[in-house]
Amino acid sequence: MTRARAADVTVRTRPRREQVRARVLEAAREVFAERGFAGASTDLVAAAAGFTKGAVYSNFGSKDELFLALMAAEATARVAAVERALAATTDLPGALAAVGVQLSRPDAAWQLLYLEFWQRAVRDPAVRTAFTASRRELRGRVAAVVERFLAEHPVQTGWDAGRLTVVILALTHGLALESLPDPGAVPDDVMPRVLADLVDRAP
Repeated sequence: MTRARAADVTVRTRPRREQVRARVLEAAREVFAERGFAGASTDLVAAAAGFTKGAVYSNFGSKDELFLALMAAEATARVAAVERALAATTDLPGALAAVGVQLSRPDAAWQLLYLEFWQRAVRDPAVRTAFTASRRELRGRVAAVVERFLAEHPVQTGWDAGRLTVVILALTHGLALESLPDPGAVPDDVMPRVLADLVDRAP
């Protein structure tokens, strides 16, 4: 094989930037889940992905930025799951319960990571800015889905999509915290019953 042809093969087989980014994110999820946010490092993520640390930093400026990208990917997956759940029902309490289930589906490793980063964001104003922006984006995306459902299935609730979204997210996080150390602490019907009562008694 000539040198030119060998170089051509190298170019063709080199992973594209989006492939590198996806592999880094996948590796980061595994490393963070195993070691926690504080115990993880970009070196470990790079090794798990099969790249140099430079490949990580060419896509993400810091470990914080890498984690926030994971949060964004998680939010995208959950919002898509919410949309699928809402498409399967026209009942408002059932729909809201479906939203809550999709946003709080059991994932102890991710919940622990979220709490660890949440503490970091609360204590560090610089991290808090990016974290807050990420949370606002998630609330906005969920609220848009809920608002679209309410427009397609008009009911008198007394609640707007934004406030409903805040309540749903607060409930899901609170219930997740209760079930994290004790998985059987929260009965399956708690979320549906709370939301049904909430909507039924709306002002």
